[in-house]
This record gives sequence, C-alpha cells and structure tokens, in this order.
Amino acid sequence: MLFPALDQAKDTAADAEAIRFGEQRLTYRDVTSATSALAADLPPRQTRVAIWAVKGVETVLASVAALRAGVPAVPVNPAVGERELTHILTDSAPEAILCAPDVELPAECAGLRRIDVTTDHAPAPAPAARLADDDPGLVVYTSGTTGPPKGVVLSRGAIAATLDALADAWQWTADDVVVHALPLFHVHGLILGMLGPLRRGGTAHHIGRFDPHSLGEAITAHPGRQVVTFGVPTMYHRLAQAMASDADLAATISTARLLISGSAPLPVRDHEHITAACGQQVIERYGMTETLMNTSVRVDGPRRPGTVGVALPGMRLRIVDEDGVPIETRDDETIGEIQVRGASLFSGYLNRPDATAESFDGDWFRTGDMATMDADGFVRIVGRKATDLIKCGGYKIGAGEIENALLEHPHVAEVAVTSEPDADLGERIVAWVVANGEPDAMAGTGGAEGQPSATELTEHVGRLLASHKRPHEVRFVDSLPRNELGKVTKRSLHAPGA
Repeated sequence: MLFPALDQAKDTAADAEAIRFGEQRLTYRDVTSATSALAADLPPRQTRVAIWAVKGVETVLASVAALRAGVPAVPVNPAVGERELTHILTDSAPEAILCAPDVELPAECAGLRRIDVTTDHAPAPAPAARLADDDPGLVVYTSGTTGPPKGVVLSRGAIAATLDALADAWQWTADDVVVHALPLFHVHGLILGMLGPLRRGGTAHHIGRFDPHSLGEAITAHPGRQVVTFGVPTMYHRLAQAMASDADLAATISTARLLISGSAPLPVRDHEHITAACGQQVIERYGMTETLMNTSVRVDGPRRPGTVGVALPGMRLRIVDEDGVPIETRDDETIGEIQVRGASLFSGYLNRPDATAESFDGDWFRTGDMATMDADGFVRIVGRKATDLIKCGGYKIGAGEIENALLEHPHVAEVAVTSEPDADLGERIVAWVVANGEPDAMAGTGGAEGQPSATELTEHVGRLLASHKRPHEVRFVDSLPRNELGKVTKRSLHAPGA
C-alpha cells in the first residue's frame, strides 16, 4: 500500500492538509475523493497513461490516481521537444493522457484520449485492485544525453522502499511539511517531493518558481510544523547569496528542520556559506532514475559537507576499478565506479532488454558515477565516468575535486571542468569559468582587482591540490549550460571554433 493515509484515512486525519500549491490547498479527504474518482476513469491496468507534468496539483493527483489504480504512469516534461515527445509517446504507447483542464497539448498528443484532472469529481469508491510490489508504478524517461531517452520502469515496491529508506535516514514523519519548487516530471520533484509526503501522511507544499524569499514565506506559513526543504545546488547557491545580505531570511531558514540537496553535488563553498549564514548544515543524498535513492547523510549521524552520506537501508553499494574488481581501499582518495543493488532498483528499461542487460555487472547496476569512499562508508562523488573522470599523465582525476578548488577562489562564480584529448598526456584538463568580474586571461599576468587571470586560477588549484590536478587551460564564459534540474550539461561545452 503506497499511501496508507489515503487508503485507510481516519476521520481524525482526513482534514489534515495534504497538498498546497500557492493558495490552493487540498486535505487528505480531498485527495482521496479526487484520486478515487479519477482512478475509476482510467484505462485497464494492462495499459499505460501519460501525465502532462506541469507544476500543478493536477500532476500530483494524476500520479496518485494512477498508482492507486495500478495503471503505470509516464510523467512527461511539458518543455520536451517535438522529436523527444514523439519518441516517448511511441515507445511507451499510452492509452490516454492526463492533464490540467487549461493545458493546450501539442499536436503529437492528438491521438490520445484526454482526461482532464480536476478536484470536483463525483464521489467514487476507492480502487479495489490487488496490487503487487513488483507491479510497474511509473515509467520515467532519462534525459537522453547518450541517445534517445530510455523509459525506466519503477515498480511500486521500489518507490515504497526508497521513500521508507529516506524516512529512516531523515526521521521523516507525518509531522513534516516538505517545501520545494522542483519539476514534477522526474524522481526528485515528483516521487520524493510530492509522493513522499503523501506516503508519510504529512504535507507537500510546492511554491512554483523558486525564489529565496518565496521559500522563506513558505517556511513561515506552517507555524508549529516541522519544515523540510528539497532543492538542487543552483537553488541553494541562490539561497546562500540571498541570506548573506538578508538577516531576516537567514533567521527564517534557520528554523527549518532539514535542508536537503540532490540531483547534483552541492559545492563545499555553498555548504560553508549556508552554515555561516543560518547555522544549518545541508544534507546531501545520491540517487539516479534507475536506482532511486542509494545513499544519504543521516540526521542521526555526522554531517560531512562534500559527501552524499552512506548507503541507505535496503541498498548495497560498492566501488569498482576499470576491470570491475571491487576496491577494498577506503581512503577517500581511490576513485572507482559506483555499483549498487537492492530494494529500490528499477525493473528494467522499457522495450530495451539489451540496454538493461548492458547496464548490469551480474546483479550490480553500473551507475557510471565515479566516487571515493572513506573508512566510515561515506561516499564522495567526483563526477560521471563519461565526462568527469580525467586520465591525465597516468593519473585518474575527478573533475569535481578541481571544481570545488576553483570555487574557493573569491572571484569564481561558477565552474565546470572537462577534458580534451592530448597527444602527450592522454587527456588535458580544461576549466570553464564564470568569473565575478571581467577576466584578464593573459597568461602570466594578474588581472585588475576582482578580475582573475588564467594563470592565477591555475596556480590557485596548484596550491590546494596536487600539481597534476592543475587545469592546463582556463576558458572564461558568461554562463554554463544547465538542464531543468540545474545540472551542468558538459557535453554542450565546446572549444572555441569546435
């Protein structure tokens, strides 16, 4: 049973607030009624439905209704391009598409039965389907950075297992209000940010578009409740900047029970700035669409900025070398690929048994993420194997370590580190830097005050890290390309003229 508070709601809890979007508030009684009626209107369980996943209560109701009815749902990014949308709809073959009444669907959806999601459905009995843990619950498509997006089939049991593991790590209960502004077509915003609170019996408060002061207002809107915030690094970076000049905002943020960051590593600099401003230590967790959540910093354990914590209950994690041999050394220095197995693992890629088989080493899933582990089992992500592991002069170097070092420079606002082929070294290190001031990139000279030179930044890294980790080239850019979740899309970075 994914949502005990809905399926076995008692009168004493039925009027508790379940979901808040802006001024719109729904109780558990409202959600139970709306999703029961919607579930009755869905196609048979042997089919799938798509959900046009705008940031709105309709997306949540559609997802919950499908899960209660046992009909696998495919959340679709409303900003998806024509080619990608056609691929997703062709691959998943939904029988219908659920959406908000005011949504104008693109032409690619014209052949699908449209089901408008509202909160004023006529009463209907709760779904009576007998559902198993291994039944598919959601099909979430990957970002498609290495080819057409793949549909990741997440079972009902995997969803329940990851939410319960996080409840254990975070001491997450019905007393918590989860406040966030995340997209609802992906694991972080939909499964953790909306379905998670509903499984716990608490409140999910979505603030729409992220703004530090809107976050502060949302925290103060729940007097007497425990507030937990979910965000991605770009949000926490903006929050750190805002709190530095707004003592009232910092005081408000300090009252939150937890600040939790995910979807990409949070730079150590931002950890430090947030703690200095409001006294909070941000918790990081690590997961993937295919694995859901693998690790987290625990609230009842030490907080170690720059790490994503330890393996969650029900999940096993190992780090292996290039030959797939487990690395036994736990020195927080030796880099290898993370492999995982456990209760939260996906069931496979939809219609892609070949890709599913290729992604496993026996029963261990190859994440493609590179990391180190310390003696206490704390994992530190250094980047993706395909884009962030740099083999330079016989050394294996994680791009993330160099990025964190560069971010410690007072005049570096943002940075991404990549590699390029080099006839002598194998790969050379390239740093893409967004500076706080106009850069003077003349090698060997310093820029004006607030304007770092390439040489200055290279030497800065050399002072903090081993000499072989210094960038061979620094390229100043106005901004870094990012996706909807705030991750830097390094494949979009190219050398001048490339």
